[in-house]
Amino acid sequence: MDTIRYTRRQTMSNKNHAIVWIDHQQAKIFKFDATDVDTATIRSSHPHQHIHHKANSGDSGHVAIDKAFLKDVGQALSQAESILITGPAGAKKELAAYLKEDQPGVAAKIVGIEALDHPSDGELLAFARKFFAPDDRLQARLRGEMQR
Repeated sequence: MDTIRYTRRQTMSNKNHAIVWIDHQQAKIFKFDATDVDTATIRSSHPHQHIHHKANSGDSGHVAIDKAFLKDVGQALSQAESILITGPAGAKKELAAYLKEDQPGVAAKIVGIEALDHPSDGELLAFARKFFAPDDRLQARLRGEMQR
């Protein structure tokens, strides 16, 4: 089963910024610049897996992290210059920790981790554009100064 679904293009092109919204079932990735957006949805190979924790048991009561899923997300983010990780609960922190350990080049591009419950795609992209707006203004100003 193909766990990665791209829209608009077959591969994620080299955009400046990326935002990923992640939970334990899927990751929505938006890579964008001032004029264009590429999106991808990556699904876990363990969707809807739940562990019911029983009192006095020796386990943690948490689902094991799907490292193949996190690896796919990291690869989809690898060409972005700056990355914002969002999502509910702990999946966003698990992704950041995984990237730090297994894909440090991608982890170095993380500029923020924000809690977001379940935004629509439009709300997620608007949040990302607002988050990255100060950086975009700075880059535009620096380009203008270099052209003088």
